[in-house]
Amino acid sequence: QVQLVESGGGSVRPGGSLRLTCQASGNIGNSAAGNLFMMGWFRAVAGKQREFVADIMRGGNAQYADFAQGRFTISRDTAKNTAWLQMDNVRPDDTGVYYCKVINRVGGELFDHWGQGTQVTVSS
Repeated sequence: QVQLVESGGGSVRPGGSLRLTCQASGNIGNSAAGNLFMMGWFRAVAGKQREFVADIMRGGNAQYADFAQGRFTISRDTAKNTAWLQMDNVRPDDTGVYYCKVINRVGGELFDHWGQGTQVTVSS
């Protein structure tokens, strides 16, 4: 039904930047009815459970994990079914798999969807 494809991952040096993209497609409902209610990013780093990074609502309100605050910026273009995560001043412990998550609203119900993830590696 709903497909999420992440891109933009790769290798970067500490202090560098990456920009991740999440492109949603498929049966994502009617934009006028408030689909793609939330778009966000999670990550799985070594030795830790998948954790919240950032999310952004249709109205533009965003929230960030403490480790992301001031370094990462989430944005979206609902008309293009796209969200981004700008990662600045990255550090080695940012290394992990980053997953796009959306909460899609269809007919007043909310449905969670996940992408397959994109690898981010921060090293010298």
